[in-house]
Amino acid sequence: MALEFSAAVRRIPVYPAAAAYALPEDVALMASNESPEPPFPEAIEAAAKALSGINRYPDPTNSRLRAALSDRYGVPASRIAIGNGSCDILLAAGEALLEEGAEVVYAWPSFSVYPHIAAATGARAVTVPLNERHEHDLEAMLAEITVATRLVLVCNPNNPTSTALPAADIARFVERVPEHVCVILDEAYCEYNTLDDPDATLDLLQRHPNLVLLRTFSKVYGLAALRVGYALCGSDEFVTAVNQVRQPFFCNAAAQAAAEEALKHGDQLTARIERAVAARIELEEGLRALGLQPAASQANFVWFELPVPDGADPAEYERGIVTGLAERSIQVRSGAALGRPGALRVSFGTDEQNRRFLRELGDLIS
Repeated sequence: MALEFSAAVRRIPVYPAAAAYALPEDVALMASNESPEPPFPEAIEAAAKALSGINRYPDPTNSRLRAALSDRYGVPASRIAIGNGSCDILLAAGEALLEEGAEVVYAWPSFSVYPHIAAATGARAVTVPLNERHEHDLEAMLAEITVATRLVLVCNPNNPTSTALPAADIARFVERVPEHVCVILDEAYCEYNTLDDPDATLDLLQRHPNLVLLRTFSKVYGLAALRVGYALCGSDEFVTAVNQVRQPFFCNAAAQAAAEEALKHGDQLTARIERAVAARIELEEGLRALGLQPAASQANFVWFELPVPDGADPAEYERGIVTGLAERSIQVRSGAALGRPGALRVSFGTDEQNRRFLRELGDLIS
């Protein structure tokens, strides 16, 4: 007799992970929005030092890291949640807030983990299409909020489309969301956003106990393999709830140490962001030179629709381009896997990798 699994397992979609992790080192990894730059050397040293004590469990309260984040952002440590990546907090929020009969509202296409939240909890997912500029349609999202809505997700900048809305638009949106609805503003890429200062949304926490700012050390800090994210919250209650539904020791000792140290190196962080913005300009200009129109990126990746020939199937054409790039040792992200067949999401690589990508893409689409 075969094992019988829960209805939740049958509902949850398979996460569309990139297929580049077992490939040779000379492959350009431009599929997973990772930083092409390694962590700060001091963060590596801090993680290595923490390894000498791995016979002991990590601090289950994440006290040092939360204190460092509190100093950095001016948010009380009691209103800061730490996670095994920001996804850990996101999925825990779904478990803490949702159940059958409840609703979660989010834009689409957006972060691939969002569909998992409703599927795992039995809640109803209400998806709102992006506008013609590949941005969140906040008015349309507001129109979908009902008495059953418990959670609203806004990814800003949005993954996979790279677009962002100004902080003033976000503030007006949060102001109009009912107080019984938790708003998670997923800001995994906020450091790359030049529309506003990354701290522009912090003041909203003082006025909105139902707001959560979700952030990560995986991207700009280059700590993706250590898996450490955090949430700056408008209330202590959210932190208590997400911790209650998770296993203990949800962030390892090396991750906590590296993240705490990384926060001390703001000058290096600024230089890294400047290099990423320069890469963004180069890639966008290169794509336009090929006759393509990328979305207005505010992230460390670009999103664009391919020139699908008349009568061709967008998914098939896209698959050919992705395969062709892979054969040329360049891994990019398929739009079909992210909710939009016929498009590509391309993370910034090194300068050489960016130029190689543009050259090989040009050959393939011509």
